[in-house]
Amino acid sequence: MNKNLVDLLSKTMQTCFDKGIFEKKDVPSIEVEAPKENSHGDYATNIAMILASILKMNPRTIATRIIENIEDGDNILEKVEIAGPGFINFFIKDTIWATLLAEVDEKDDRYGESEIGKGKRVQVEFVSANPTGPLHVGHARGAVIGDVVANILQASGYSVSREYYINDAGNQMNNLGRSVLYRYRQLLGEEIDYPDECYQGHYINNLASEILTKDGDRHQSEVEEEVISLFTDYAAGSILEGIKNDLEAFGVVFDCFFSERELYKDDGVETLLRELQEKQYIYREGNTLWFRTTDFGDEKDRVVVRDNGEPTYFAADIAYHKNKYERGFDTVIDVWGADHHGYVPRMYAGIQALGKKKEALDVILVQLVNLLRGGKPIAMSTRAGEFVTLREVVDEVGKDAARYNFLLRRSNSHLDFDLELVKEQSNENPVYYVQYAHARICSIMRTAVERGHTIPGYHDVNPSLLSLPEEFNIIKAIDRFPELIEGSAKAGEPHRITFYINDLASAFHSYYNKNRVISDDAELTHARLFLVKCIGIILRNALHLLGVSAPERM
Repeated sequence: MNKNLVDLLSKTMQTCFDKGIFEKKDVPSIEVEAPKENSHGDYATNIAMILASILKMNPRTIATRIIENIEDGDNILEKVEIAGPGFINFFIKDTIWATLLAEVDEKDDRYGESEIGKGKRVQVEFVSANPTGPLHVGHARGAVIGDVVANILQASGYSVSREYYINDAGNQMNNLGRSVLYRYRQLLGEEIDYPDECYQGHYINNLASEILTKDGDRHQSEVEEEVISLFTDYAAGSILEGIKNDLEAFGVVFDCFFSERELYKDDGVETLLRELQEKQYIYREGNTLWFRTTDFGDEKDRVVVRDNGEPTYFAADIAYHKNKYERGFDTVIDVWGADHHGYVPRMYAGIQALGKKKEALDVILVQLVNLLRGGKPIAMSTRAGEFVTLREVVDEVGKDAARYNFLLRRSNSHLDFDLELVKEQSNENPVYYVQYAHARICSIMRTAVERGHTIPGYHDVNPSLLSLPEEFNIIKAIDRFPELIEGSAKAGEPHRITFYINDLASAFHSYYNKNRVISDDAELTHARLFLVKCIGIILRNALHLLGVSAPERM
């Protein structure tokens, strides 16, 4: 219905221009939304207020002219009203609502999909944790947000690639190799003072043990600087393989793992910096090179090469994003931890210096997760190697519960994740509540078949029998699903889907507890079975977008 009204308003505006009622102007995108209060209609638009400054007219006058020129050829409108400073409120005829379910029945598992992306290529880069240790619970939220954003974009007609950036160059990798080497030599009985900057987790001991089992003591007498690369490569490869396995268990599979080392081949980073220097975006102060990020709105210029000649992470990131665009991506989405907030303006500066528009990059910031057990915080320290891994969370609470609960709030809001609550099989657990709604619908369908009913399609039912207020509300919610997916894709906000299906599941449970779906009235039974089937389609499609299963039995 949203699309119908947008099209109707677009045609009406064209009519107003053709008649000379409004001076011909470029009209911004028309947005139609469901108001929070039912008394304000089924849908509303603020287009008159947006046009007021463009047309130099009173918004209520604009709204009046629009309403006077609406040609409701499909006869869907009960009435149209002007409210407040110029809102236009639409009231849809009751007889129209149930007819909207025909599209749900026709499209089934494709309902909610669209082609707004028009095949544009989008890369979503997320997780990208250093391969210096297993993923911990802090990485989990970014992993599921990135994955679901990619799912939503695919459902909206974009060509999407998921990418993991392997930060496998620099001091942290040398520290990893040195950490494993020292543990290896400790296992051979050497007295070694283990430095604080080395990695502390038990996984380092395990890696050292693996090398000892494989190679014996042959590396004990070798010169540290000559053998450290072997330990680094083995540890990084093993850790990365573990990361891939843990992510797969979490339902996250990447299309590409991109190594930072690729950026430094053939002096790639240095060549890029020279090009930017020639364009006057980089200047020198002593031995330090600075990027003029203030030219693009950053609060201060940023170092790209330190005075010791080493390029900064920022320099590598510019080169990395240049590589992304060279691979043909129209838009790049980076999912970062919220602690990278201050890094965003310089990255926008970087891509604009490359000749890209700011809109070619989108950054989604993900806030920290507070891990609890029974309401009590679990202390963690990555430096000390004391943390709860992603795999431990998945093994304890399950993939579905973990993914769903990480999506319960906006990505830029802090999230409390209570392991005990997430495991509960009760209505207090949101994922259980929604999955149970789907399972209950499947049970209703099985019962109907056992009692001799067929599962009806739209053309098998009398839609006018769906006339209860709660039925209208459910149908209106179902009709908003495609609009919800489009909005989630444009905003990069997957939490909108969990909010939506929590409300839909609640509406269904309430409806089912109040009304008999299967009764002695065959015609009414078929109508209600059809409505319930449509609810099941929405729940299933939404859960699949979230990477969560839609069980038929619980």
